[in-house]
Amino acid sequence: MSVPLGGGVVMRLVAEGDAQALTDAYARNREHLRRWEPRRPEEFFTLTGQTERVLLQLEQHAEGRLMPWVLADGDRVVGCLNLSNIVYGPFRSGNLGYWMDAGYTGRGLATRATLQACREADERLGLHRVEAGTLLDNAASQRVLVKAGFQPIGVAPRYLAIAGEWRDHRLFQRVLNDRPPGS
Repeated sequence: MSVPLGGGVVMRLVAEGDAQALTDAYARNREHLRRWEPRRPEEFFTLTGQTERVLLQLEQHAEGRLMPWVLADGDRVVGCLNLSNIVYGPFRSGNLGYWMDAGYTGRGLATRATLQACREADERLGLHRVEAGTLLDNAASQRVLVKAGFQPIGVAPRYLAIAGEWRDHRLFQRVLNDRPPGS
């Protein structure tokens, strides 16, 4: 199923055939993403690396642990959004992460994709909440989360290794519903 986000961009689950488009997207956005992402081995930026990554994502999706979406403009991948670390039971939560192609920022696509991911998390997956974290200075990503109904819940020191360093993150959550667990 693909969901239109506007401007010809759709959000859909990643597919095996996306490996080349992802390779191209990461090559095109390597410098744009460098300060926001973990250090990546050179293999990550190859077709082989992206093929392996997509297969792993699809395996985790089949196990119910990951929702891996791409944002696509025709055959071109212009962003990714993942709901990872999906946990059920009394927690019923997942972690949201995303990135946008440098040429597609500022169009509201990340906000619309985040809203759609939250809808899926609530209505399809039956989760209670979604969590997301941003670097302290990533004001654009923080605006996306606030527009999508997330609330700040604190700062996590040395939370995630980004660009080769343990970096503090501002954490956000969106409570999706108040249904009792298991309903």
